[in-house]
Amino acid sequence: MVKIGRRALTLGLGTMGLSSFLSQGCATATTASRLPPSAPLPSGRDFLLKNASLLTMDPVLGDIPGGSVLVRQGQILAVGRNLVAPDVPVIDAQGMIGLPGLVDTHWHMWNTLLRSFAGTRKADGYFPTVAAFGKNMVPSDLYQGTRLAAAEALACGITTVHNYCHNVRSLDHATADLQALREAGIRARWSFGWPQGLTTDQGLDLESLGRLHADWASHSNGGLLSLGMAWPGIQRMGGRTPERIYKEELRFARERKLPLSVHASSQRGATGQIGEFAREGLLGPDLQVIHALFATEEEIQAMASAGTAVSVSPRSEMRIGYGFPKFLPFLRQGVKLGLSIDTTVLTGNANLFDVMKTARDIENARAENEFEWTGRQLLELGTLGGARSLGLDGWIGSLTPGKRADLLLINPRRVNMGVAPDPVNLVIEATEPGNVDTVIVEGRILKRGGALTALSPERIITEASAALDELRARTQLR
Repeated sequence: MVKIGRRALTLGLGTMGLSSFLSQGCATATTASRLPPSAPLPSGRDFLLKNASLLTMDPVLGDIPGGSVLVRQGQILAVGRNLVAPDVPVIDAQGMIGLPGLVDTHWHMWNTLLRSFAGTRKADGYFPTVAAFGKNMVPSDLYQGTRLAAAEALACGITTVHNYCHNVRSLDHATADLQALREAGIRARWSFGWPQGLTTDQGLDLESLGRLHADWASHSNGGLLSLGMAWPGIQRMGGRTPERIYKEELRFARERKLPLSVHASSQRGATGQIGEFAREGLLGPDLQVIHALFATEEEIQAMASAGTAVSVSPRSEMRIGYGFPKFLPFLRQGVKLGLSIDTTVLTGNANLFDVMKTARDIENARAENEFEWTGRQLLELGTLGGARSLGLDGWIGSLTPGKRADLLLINPRRVNMGVAPDPVNLVIEATEPGNVDTVIVEGRILKRGGALTALSPERIITEASAALDELRARTQLR
């Protein structure tokens, strides 16, 4: 456990403890207006972290054994050795590995309510399951699923998520989903998507998106949350969407400078979708392409030239049977690449350390080369690379003075991590969520000593279970 000085005791403690959470009972609300009130986040944002084995991911600073990080008002002011700041609390991280918070680049957090619920026959597969239940979800269902996902993200060392919310059935659904992120204190891009069941001739609810955009200051949690568009693309359920619909969506987003994300070239039958984007002039630095398993060499070059980013989720892509994802072909062409959880309906958990390791193993196996991809390159992909993919690398992704204080401490003094002299390979190959001792977002301690500080897992699990039971009873589905 990290040692925190006497003056730091209040840093990680929310004002609402477990007994207070449990005394409020289980939420059974079915509208956003009846959701439980948010608990306040931990207030402390100034501290000096000392004696950590730092993996800064900063190309100049490198690794710093026995390193220190000085944080004021949620910003990293200094990184080095033997830093002194007598006016702030001290966090003694002796024996810990310190690194930037992990960055997820694409996650349908709402459907965490359906964790591991994809069945064993075609009718109960991922897409039919998510569509059938998604169409019947009320705002509080999205809140419960996303709050559960956010709690897991923080427990696993993920400090930034891209919440690709593709079940926005109303403005109430959107605001309920956003409330869950605000309560967690996590950093996120929240991308406004379509309701499950969207057909070829239907577009996004641009009126509701416009209202959210105009009032974003009330949702942004002091800048922790940013707004984007989960663009449905050119092909939707049943075939090709009329040009007037998808081009109006793009115009709407780009006029407001909203970043865009789209699923494309995920399966063999979708080969050529990215090329179509390129021919129509739709690629750009504001666009992130998700999956792209079947992107051709020419399409990869087109994305690199346009500054278009890519997000890959190897565990879900292989689980659903899309094929083997690729990573190094994007990086070698200069494409900004990030890793993602995608959906725990398929993957079961949100262990981004495991995602990094899986990506490495795929490329090494493909090349039949043990040394095709190094642990340090993978760690960069899970931190600074993910930040680049989201256009946030000026703010997060490395322990660099001037960036926001998103970082984590890993405790290697556990049987699954002891003993090893190389902290980089140890982090990639051995770390489990249980080794994540401390998680800090914007200078706020959200996990300490292995326990969440602002969220109650017991309450979250109890209320999410009740919501799923109610959803199943209401729909008479599985």
